[in-house]
Parts: sequence; C-alpha cells; structure tokens
Amino acid sequence: MRGNQPPAQGERIPPLLYFACLIPLKNASPLRWSAMRTYHEFAPIPSPLAASASASMSGAPSQVTVDLRAIAHNTRWIKARIGADVALMAVVKANAYGHGGEQVAQTALAQGADMLAVANLEEAAALRQAGINAPILLLSYIPPRALPRALKLGLTVSLYDARLADSYQAAAQKLGTRLPVHVKVDSGMGRLGLTLPEVAALCRRLRALPNIRLDGLYTHFASADDDPDFTALQLRRFQRVLADARGQGAPIKFVHAANSAALLNSPGSVFNLARAGLLLYGLNPAPGAASPRGLQPALTWRTRIAQLKTLPPGSPVGYGKAYHTRGTETIAILPVGYADGLRRSPLTWRQVLVRGRRAPLVGRVSMEKITIDVSHIPDAAVDDEVVLLGWQGADVISAQEIAGWLDTISYEVVATLAPRAPRLYING
Repeated sequence: MRGNQPPAQGERIPPLLYFACLIPLKNASPLRWSAMRTYHEFAPIPSPLAASASASMSGAPSQVTVDLRAIAHNTRWIKARIGADVALMAVVKANAYGHGGEQVAQTALAQGADMLAVANLEEAAALRQAGINAPILLLSYIPPRALPRALKLGLTVSLYDARLADSYQAAAQKLGTRLPVHVKVDSGMGRLGLTLPEVAALCRRLRALPNIRLDGLYTHFASADDDPDFTALQLRRFQRVLADARGQGAPIKFVHAANSAALLNSPGSVFNLARAGLLLYGLNPAPGAASPRGLQPALTWRTRIAQLKTLPPGSPVGYGKAYHTRGTETIAILPVGYADGLRRSPLTWRQVLVRGRRAPLVGRVSMEKITIDVSHIPDAAVDDEVVLLGWQGADVISAQEIAGWLDTISYEVVATLAPRAPRLYING
C-alpha cells in the first residue's frame, strides 16, 4: 500500500483530518507524495493523543508509546525524497532502535519499504517468526556454523572477508541452495568490509563459487553527518571499486551507500538502494543541525509519580547523599532508573515533564528510582504522568536534547531503552 495524496503546500490541516491523511489508500501512487519534500505543515503529535495513550498504561512502572502512524508517515517522507526508482531498505536492528522490530518492520513495508536490515541472525529470526517474508540483509557477523539457519530463513548476508566465502559456499552447497550476499566495502570506516584492493579479487573468486549469488555491493560512511569532504572521498573510492567490479562483469543488482545522514547531506551517494535508520523513527541524524521538516518522532517514554514528600533545608536525597535540599523542597520519587535505560553516569537526564512543566532531576539515579524537584509545580500529585522523553502539553524533551545532556547521540538514547518497559503501539 502507498500513501495518499498530501494537501497543497501551505494548507493548514485540522487535527482530525491530519490523522485521516495518514491512513494509507489502496492503489494510490507514491509519486503523489513528492510534495512532502517541501511541505512542512505537519504538526507534532498533539498532547491529547499522548494523554489517551498514557491512560492505557499497564501496571509497569514506565511505558514506551510508539506511534506507528508516525513511522508510516516517515517512511513515505523518505520514499518521496529518494524517488520512485530507488529501493528503500528499512533498518530495524536493535529492536528497531528501541521502537519494536516487528511492528516497525510491518509498518514500513506496508508504506513502501522494499527490504529490511538487521544486525544479527536472532533479530532476523524474530521477524520471520512474526510472518514477515520481505528480503532481510544481515549487516554484521554471522559465524559459518550458523549459516544453515540463515539459509533456511531465506536471509541475505554481508560478505566482508574473502576467507568467509569458502565457508559460506560449503554450507550452501550442502543444503543444495544459493546464498545471496551483499559484498561490503571498507571505503574509510575502518570497520567491517573488504579493503579496496580486495574487492575485485573477491568478485572474481565468487564466479567459481556456484552456491553464492552476488546480489549487492555497499559501503558505509563514517561521518556523513558532519564531514562532507571525507564523505565525498569515501564515495569516490566506492565508485571506483564499483566500476572495477562491473567492468569484470559482476552481476550486481543492488548498490547502496547512503544512510540517513547521507540521504540529507549527500544526495549524490544514493544509488538504486538507500538504507534509512534514524530518519525512519523521525529523529535527526545530524547533531547540531536543525531537524528535517516533515519528520515525526514516534516514541514517547512515560512514568508516574510514586510518592511526594516535603523535605526541610539540608536534607540528603539519594545514594551517597549527593544532593542536599537548598531550602524546603517538594521531592517526587519516580519508579524508573538505570535498569530501564535512564543512564546513571557520568552524565544523566537533566529534566522531565510534569503537568507540562520541566522538573530537574536531583540526587543520583538508582537502579529503578529517580528523584525530581517539583517545588515549583504545586499541583503535582501522586500518580501524575511524567514524560521522560517526548511531548507533554506544549513542551517536548527530544532524543536529541537528551543526547546533548549525555554527550552522546540520539541513536543511543532510544536504542538503550530497556525491553522491560512495555511498548504500547498506536496504529490508527
């Protein structure tokens, strides 16, 4: 299914109509969404929706809400940006960056993604068990002893070392099948991948391995978010390798280099397949730059106030007495901590949202508790919703803001949210 036609540029969308516009229509052309490149009147998910989602919180101390309508919208946004002639690979590794691999994969595929990418065999097996039959590329290491399982699951593997080719050939031959591979080139990342001189030799070697089918050639950029010159150098290196491989007659079906950051900053790196990870989740892959207009963050993390207490001046709070009240303060205890993905050190969350207002963390983060100062929020009450990540009222604490607090990247913020926080999915 494809997205329906967006409204004209500049037209304001009533909230109910806005959500109706996200419902996919059968047989609608993906080209109708090309206006999404410039159209930017889409508002963030309004707080009434957040309130209705939080009302469904289970007995768990915290809950992650994932709006699959935002995932669907972002998929269409990416498809419009790359064009109809470029296939889209939705990267759903690490449980779809903490959002839920199976649910995100199904949503992205329904909105035009052509294939999926995961990190390892277990992630791929979970998608197959969920009934997902789309092509899946394994981006990372798979030991030869596990290859029979990969073959039975119908997976495509990354081939980044010539010594693995013979092992893969033996396993595929034993099962009487062919293994599709994407050869990975190290054009400057310094991680998995063949060095530039090794690529041509491997392509020649694959001709003599009848049970391995070369389906793709790809590379990965080291700094597409902030170093255009080095990205351009990597691209030139990859283009030379690609030309050499094709000159030898290598039947390469898919060529891909662009990740989320490159889709925004290096459009010339888009071949006939693009890999989208962070953009799929509505997050900005370029720290320090403005978020692309039109994307919608899909994830909100909530908890509730477990207890309120008023402490006199000089009272210690938390382990190590690391914080002492500076005056008479109202302290709220929240039932989340580093076991849930709220980092303890060396840096941690600075603020949360209570009744639409920011409240600072005080004291140390415990395994399953944190304390906040709500002295300036006199109507705060036990069982009040607290937003750790996402919108509440007119304010938002974004993954990018939290990443700044933690001196990290938004990828880590969402991907490390613990599975023990149940996921609630909103889907129409």
